[in-house]
Amino acid sequence: MAVIRTRPNLTDEERNIVAQWLLQHSSDGDLCYGAKKEAAQKFQVDAKTIWRIWNSAAAQQLLGRPIHLVSMKKGVKHKDKQVLDVEKVRNMSVLERSSLRIMSGKLGVSKSLLHRWVKEKKIRPHTNAIKPFLTSQNMLLRLRWSLSQLIPLNEGGKFKFQTMYNTIHVDEKWFYLTKTADRYYLLPNEIEPHRSCKSKRFIDKIMFLCAISRPIIDSNGEIIFDGKIGIFPFTTEEAATRNSKNRAKGTIETKAIHSITKAVMKECFINQMIPIIKAKWPAGLSKNIFIQQDNAKPHIKNNDPDFIAAATSDGFNIQLVCQPANSPDTNVNDLGFFRAIQTLKDQKMAHGVESLLKNVQDAFEEYPAAKINNVFLTLQSCYQEIMKVKGNNNYKIPHMNKDGLIRQGLLPECLEVDEQLVNECIDYLSLQGSEEVTSYNIDHILQGIQHIQLRD
Repeated sequence: MAVIRTRPNLTDEERNIVAQWLLQHSSDGDLCYGAKKEAAQKFQVDAKTIWRIWNSAAAQQLLGRPIHLVSMKKGVKHKDKQVLDVEKVRNMSVLERSSLRIMSGKLGVSKSLLHRWVKEKKIRPHTNAIKPFLTSQNMLLRLRWSLSQLIPLNEGGKFKFQTMYNTIHVDEKWFYLTKTADRYYLLPNEIEPHRSCKSKRFIDKIMFLCAISRPIIDSNGEIIFDGKIGIFPFTTEEAATRNSKNRAKGTIETKAIHSITKAVMKECFINQMIPIIKAKWPAGLSKNIFIQQDNAKPHIKNNDPDFIAAATSDGFNIQLVCQPANSPDTNVNDLGFFRAIQTLKDQKMAHGVESLLKNVQDAFEEYPAAKINNVFLTLQSCYQEIMKVKGNNNYKIPHMNKDGLIRQGLLPECLEVDEQLVNECIDYLSLQGSEEVTSYNIDHILQGIQHIQLRD
């Protein structure tokens, strides 16, 4: 009994292979005994299919033609098949294209047809995120900041980004006890989870200050330093002032600090972050360390005397630098790290402040160091794009296929930038009259360009 083929039809190539096999097992225009059954088992098709192929091949051979079998099935042709009106879609506003339901009404087609067009990639779904507004001064500073991250190379007129091993990125983020809306996948008869709270506007939350640097990974992929300085919650411990059903009076409770002032931030930097930096910092790295922060008002300045005293002791020279204003894409935390640990945190149940603190800390520790290194490379690619758009933030983060490069052992330590792009940025800054701007020194880049020009 022949094995029935799972696919409905043979391709033309497969049909001709079967025909050639049958001709090899024939004599004087007749199939050898058992050839039909053997062919059906070999090619996993029905015996009737083998017989039809043999009849067609024998007929062509009798007429003296070369054996070439083609399927007679042409498929169904829909004469009334609707075609996407590209111009009509282009003339619709973006709000009229915010959902398939709205688009189906505007285009006069069904939602199922729109779904097919999406699968056929005739329509591309896009999630649009609002970006910070940039002034002309913001864009100039972003461009200078990106240039300041380069070091000149003398070979081939290439510039390379700094390794960034001595830079610590810090930023704050609120982590909530739960989300107001969440999605779960349940069995058909499973009871839906019931969640409730007194007010969706006042869900428990804690602000964390995250400090992270670039990991050190050797050529064998072994983690020498994971780059995780720490994630510090802004909390305080207070004694309960009255009895309740949850705890007795006088019980020490952990409560979130909701008003983050300069004094609170200063205490966190000096008494928590700097001691941990000194304890965790690898012995082989330079102790000239830069802490990169944004321009939030509670942040302390680099000239704070208490900070200088703590940052310059024990052989360390830790300095504070501020990234350009309205530029979350220049900080590793905002660029991808916060989103990653937020996802890990949401996979853990939290029933109070203590469990929320633990879940965030666990998510911070669980995140792989190799992926932190990938985010630093993404940061360098963002600097490249900022140079291309002359300091604007209207660009798409490029995809490098880092996982594939890691498997091949080709992941670069730092990205390179063409001399032509650097020259274009320098000329643009000159035309904009940015020589008066002293922020973010780029003299070493100017000297590198002059050195290359003199050498050439």
